[in-house]
Amino acid sequence: MSEIGFYHLTRTPMDAALPKLLGRVLAAGGRAVVRLSDPARLASLDASLWLCPDPDWLPHGTTEPALQPIFLTLEDAAPNGARFLFLVDGAESGKLGEYDRVFDLFDGQDETAVQAARARWTAAKAAGHSLTYWQQGARGWEKKA
Repeated sequence: MSEIGFYHLTRTPMDAALPKLLGRVLAAGGRAVVRLSDPARLASLDASLWLCPDPDWLPHGTTEPALQPIFLTLEDAAPNGARFLFLVDGAESGKLGEYDRVFDLFDGQDETAVQAARARWTAAKAAGHSLTYWQQGARGWEKKA
């Protein structure tokens, strides 16, 4: 079973929070796949990651997955050999157990997104995954459960 962390965004938007988490994965020598469900959002996030100031370099792409330490995709797969899965903007995966760690990031200002995250939490718990819940606080991520 995988370790799944639910990340409740309350202070910063996805485009500001995601790069820092991805940077930590890369700094530890890991590879990541970021799954989205909307093609326009994938293109927007791709551009945003190239321009992010912290960390200032996040090698990633949407093509040639074997060459990408961070692969952005609409598909439920890790063709870059990633052991870390990032689910953003409500994306889901039927392959959670294939990853060492899953990051489920959701917008705490959007009640629909919060309700969907609760449903994903319930399903992941029923499947036997190890779950943690993180919420943005005044000094960064705070582990709540």
